[in-house]
Amino acid sequence: MEPFTKLTAVAAPFDMANIDTDKIIPARFLRKLRTAEKGYDPWLFYDLRFDADGNERPDFTLNKAPWRNTGVIVAGPNFGCGSSREGAAYAMLDWGIRCVIAPSFGDIHYANEIQNGMLPAILPEEHCATLRAQLAATTGASISVDLESQTITGPDGATYAFSIEPIYKERLLKGLDDVGLVLQELPAIESFEKRHFAKMPWLA
Repeated sequence: MEPFTKLTAVAAPFDMANIDTDKIIPARFLRKLRTAEKGYDPWLFYDLRFDADGNERPDFTLNKAPWRNTGVIVAGPNFGCGSSREGAAYAMLDWGIRCVIAPSFGDIHYANEIQNGMLPAILPEEHCATLRAQLAATTGASISVDLESQTITGPDGATYAFSIEPIYKERLLKGLDDVGLVLQELPAIESFEKRHFAKMPWLA
């Protein structure tokens, strides 16, 4: 998992509240094979990005340049609600989105973002609304996110502090998913196994 330390990227405003995981990636696309060569990004926000004939909806945020290359989303409340599908995090990450800023998140989606090296940053709704207004007014504006200092810097230079559980912060800074977290204890695990099988060799 790629560590998350600092990020400065083009940010896109999403004024919608309650963006559920089926909006992020419709369930029918979860049957697709995700590989290093072909990710889930073609299906990100698919039903919002495209009409029934497969044509782009010109008014949808990510269909507008330069938001096609956004690395940060500033959303409304309850982002990632609904089902627990981890594919929603995959689709955003494959698009290039490393951070979502919102007043609140679906609990499981929040954890899925962290598990995949993304930062879900919680700010009060009034701050999110201010950032979204600035981004809408200046297309292509960037936001900077510093996990170490737990600050977000908006297009106008204003800085906002956000909170994150220390264990989540450590995992993101070090790039540790669940497997990486366990592997930190590998010497202790191997030492235990050596002692264990020495006492009970018939288990080996």
